[in-house]
This record gives sequence, C-alpha cells and structure tokens, in this order.
Amino acid sequence: MCRALLMSAVLISLSLPALAGDLPKLHGLSMYGDLKYPANFAHLDYVNPEAPKGGTIRFAGQGTFDSLHPYIIKGVAAPGLSLTVQTLLSGTDDEAFSEYGQLAQSAEMPEDRSFVIFNINPAARFHDGKPVLASDVMWTFNTLIEKGHPFFRAYYADVAEVKAEGKHRVKFTFKAAGNRELPLIMGQLPVLAEHDWKNRDFTATQQEAILGSGPYKIAKVDAGRRIEYARVKDWWAADLPINKGRYNFDTITYDLFRDQAVLLQALFAGEYDVREENIAKAWTGEYTHPAVTSGKIKKEEITHNISTGMQAFIFNTRRPFFADAAVREALQYAFDYEWSNKQFASGAYKRTASYFENSELAARGVPEGRVLEILQELAKKHPDAVPARALSEAYQNPVTDGSGRGVRANLAKAKKILEEAGWKLGDDGVLAKDGVALKFEILSNSDAFERWVQPMIGNLKKLGIVANLRVVDTAQYQNRMDSFDYDITVSTFSQSLSPGNEQRDFWHSEKAAVNGSRNLIGIKNPAVDALIDMIVNAPDRAELVARTQALDRVLLWHFYVIPQWHIGAHRVAYWNKFGRPETTAKYGLGIADTWWFDAQKAAQLSTGITEEKGK
Repeated sequence: MCRALLMSAVLISLSLPALAGDLPKLHGLSMYGDLKYPANFAHLDYVNPEAPKGGTIRFAGQGTFDSLHPYIIKGVAAPGLSLTVQTLLSGTDDEAFSEYGQLAQSAEMPEDRSFVIFNINPAARFHDGKPVLASDVMWTFNTLIEKGHPFFRAYYADVAEVKAEGKHRVKFTFKAAGNRELPLIMGQLPVLAEHDWKNRDFTATQQEAILGSGPYKIAKVDAGRRIEYARVKDWWAADLPINKGRYNFDTITYDLFRDQAVLLQALFAGEYDVREENIAKAWTGEYTHPAVTSGKIKKEEITHNISTGMQAFIFNTRRPFFADAAVREALQYAFDYEWSNKQFASGAYKRTASYFENSELAARGVPEGRVLEILQELAKKHPDAVPARALSEAYQNPVTDGSGRGVRANLAKAKKILEEAGWKLGDDGVLAKDGVALKFEILSNSDAFERWVQPMIGNLKKLGIVANLRVVDTAQYQNRMDSFDYDITVSTFSQSLSPGNEQRDFWHSEKAAVNGSRNLIGIKNPAVDALIDMIVNAPDRAELVARTQALDRVLLWHFYVIPQWHIGAHRVAYWNKFGRPETTAKYGLGIADTWWFDAQKAAQLSTGITEEKGK
C-alpha cells in the first residue's frame, strides 16, 4: 500500500506544472526555444568587441519635440530617449525574436509559459547610483498600465499579476497559458525608478530628464530643436555580453529642422554626420555635392532582411464614406503607382502587396493548405467578415503600364464599382450617396509626399471625387492621429518576424475607439479579432506563419489601405569618419550602437568639413 501511495504521489507531481523553485535559470528567451547565442557567449556576432570609445555622432530629422517623457499620450517626445533606459532583457538584430539578459541576469519559465520570473542583476544601478529593484519593475508595470500610453494596456493585456518575490526577483503571472510571446514581451519592459517619481505627475509632459539606467544620459536640451546625450562612463552594464562592443560614442546628438528641404543641404555643410535617405529621387539625383563625389561623404546601399510591413495611404473607416468597402476598393484604382514610381523614384521602389512584406509571413498566390483551412473555418463563423475573394483569389494591386495613360482603364473600373455601390454624380459634379458627398482631406506632416499625392487627387477628380492635401506640423499631426481626426493619411505599420500581441493595437475591435491606439483605420472585424488571438497563441512557427498569412489576406481584401512601396536596403550617406563592424546584422543597421568614431579618419576630414561650411 505504501508503495502504491508513493507511486500515486509521483504521478500527481509529474502532472502538475513545475514550481518556480524547480525551474532552470535561463540566460535568454526565444519564441520557440531556438536561441542563437549560448549561455557563455562573449559578444554579438555583428559588433566589434574591440571598438574604441569616444567621439561624437550627430543625427538630424524633421519636426520638433516638447517632452522628455515618451511613455504617455501627451506631447511629442524627443528622439533618442530609449538610450537612457534599460529593459529586463534585450533583443538582437540577427534573430527573429530572441532576448538575452540586460537588467535581468536570468529568467525562469514553465513549459506552458503561464508565468515568467526575472532575476534582476544585483549590480544593476540607476544613474543616481541606487540599485534597480523588483519593486521598481512592479511599480513601472502598474504605472504604465494605469497612467501610460494606451498602447501599454493593449500590449500587456494578458498579464494577470506582477509581484516582487524579494529585492531582485519579480514574477509576472498570465491570465492564460500558451501565449508564447508574452514572456518576451515582459522582457521588453522599460524599467523606471520609482523614487524618481515621488514628486512628479506621470501623466504630464516632462521637461526634466527621467532617471534611467541605460548607456546614455541627457546632457543638454535646446527645447524643440536639439538634444544631446552623453555616454555613462561608469555604466554598470558595459561589459555584459549583450552590450560588449556597443554604445561606443561619447556623445550622440539629434538636431531637428522645421523644413525637410534644408536637411540634405545641412548634411553637405557638415551640420550633422549621417542620414538615412527615404526619398528615392533625392538618392538618385541630388547627391552630386563635391563632398560626395570626393568621397568625404560615403553613399551606400546596405541590404537587409527586415520585414518592411505596410506603408500606405490609410482610410479612416470611422468616416461614413470610408465605411463603405466599395469606396475603399474603387480608390485603389486612382493611384497610378507604376507611373509615379518612374517619375518620382526613378523606378527604385517595389510595390507593397502585404502587411508583412519582405518576409515569409506575407500572403502570396491563391490560398491553399492550412491557410485555406483557417479562412474557411472563419468564413463559416463570420461570413460577412471574410471576403469571398480572400478564399479563392490571389490579392493583386491595380497595375498600369507606367505611361500615365494606362490609368484610364483603371478609372473605368473604379467608376463601375462606385456606380454598382449606389454612388451617383450630383448636379455639382461630385459623387454622393444618401446625402453624403465624396469630399475628403489627405493629411500629412511632410511635404515630401506632395508629388505622389497630387496626381492621385487629379485622378480622383475625374471620378467626381473632391480631395485635397493638407500638410501640418508634427505636433498637430500627432494630436490628430491620437484622436483619429483625419480622412486619409500616410502611415506605416511596422512588423517583426514574430508578430503577436502588438497586432491587437493595430487591428483589434477593442482598440478602434481608444485614442492613441495604433488602430488608426478603425477596424472592427470579428474575423480579424479571432485571427489575432490565434496568432498570439500559435503553438509553433509553421502555425504562426499560416495564421499570419490568413490575417494578411483578410486585411488586404477589405481594402483598408492603398499600399505604397518598399525597398530591401538601407540608403545611408555619412561623413567618412566612422568605423563599422565587418558583419551587418540581418535585421538592423545599428548606427548609434555598433558603429564607432574613427579619430584618424576624422582628422583627415576636418579641413574638408570646414571648407564645405564656407561654400
């Protein structure tokens, strides 16, 4: 009998989830357990561990800022603030989704991923020298949920509880098991110092620096125009494997310009050091300055394997006319991409045809296999939410011959779609239905898109649609995006190679009415909601890919956006005074954290830069 009871006890213990004390201490986490770097790794493969420290790198951009607080919906935060904080774990740029010890020296997690425990490095320190504690982690999480940007409530929605189990041990318990991504999401938590906020209002914009523990501190601020970061010379985490060979510049600065047109000339004049060019026409035709032709400024295209996501003209479906899918489909035909790409980008771009472009997650061809099964199951449950064409056709953007005349045939198709949907020309020559006229505004915060937009506005006019372009400053644009006060705008939905919980903020019905969410389109679709839950709980990589491709098809066939373009390379111009690792990461460029200042090259350039400024 004793032997039988003992065996029963063993069997019962085997059937229960492992207790926290029985779990191994992991040096890193990955989506499906495929970590690239072992526990004893010395440094990342795409860094130079012997890179010298010193010097300055200067970045520039368009816009302004009015806050040093990036964690709330109010204000426009200064660029580069992430340099001042640390997360529990840190991701890499050569793996799809893996994280290694940063503030946390190890993690513990059961097989069902129903919770995760982080063991904070006892050496971890904030910039004021005080230790980073489990209580800081707990306070940060609760504060972000209660008072932070609405994004955090969506991103951390499946966390049931956070609890400090000692000074250096914190446990996140989840509402359900099986969410493989959630432990990694908690590893991304930026940890703030509770004592720094004793006399501060977390919900208010901040003009005083937030206390962090990262590789840099804010050194100087010229409100709205310039911010300077200084490297923390005695940074506690400098020799961790994840940081070795990184954060090499003594000083990093960001200068902001109101006018996009002056940015390139400021580079040529030596006012800043490096520029990622996002305008193809400028890249092919405007880098003719002597500083470039002489080699003082290097101009390179560096290929990458980054998922480019979706950049597009996006519809606000909260507007009555854009709630009509026929209108959204018809407007696809007014954008003559082939002609525009030839005229404005010298043919440099590729047309985007997926929300997960440039990755295996993108839907291609006619659906089949597991993807088709998923779509068929959803169509039975939500017949009005899954377009019939998503089950039987390959999605394709409208195409022209690029001559500028080919768009006529496409406009004829658009006209037919609109007529069949009940839109008729009024006496004023404008399409209308049920008393609603097709008149709208295309909102932007950059005049760089004007040449792409104006031809489309002309095509819309031929259909009896009145549209105009309005360009506003960065602060006004951000406020209007946060409150969904727009008709059409240009936006980008960036995607990782392991989509998950962030999809809720992009597309879920619950976020359509939450100001500040990334559901800018206002999507309320039960099939999309179901697919998001399926993606979050995907048991393996193959199923994640199939479920993501199914989501891609549903989104595409609802015509929520007019897809624009992408390119599979970084276009970078920089003054030739920097060193770069021999290996470039597949999924990142890493200028600020893997490049370094080359004093010898800089000395050779110093006279040349002075000469360029005088021209």
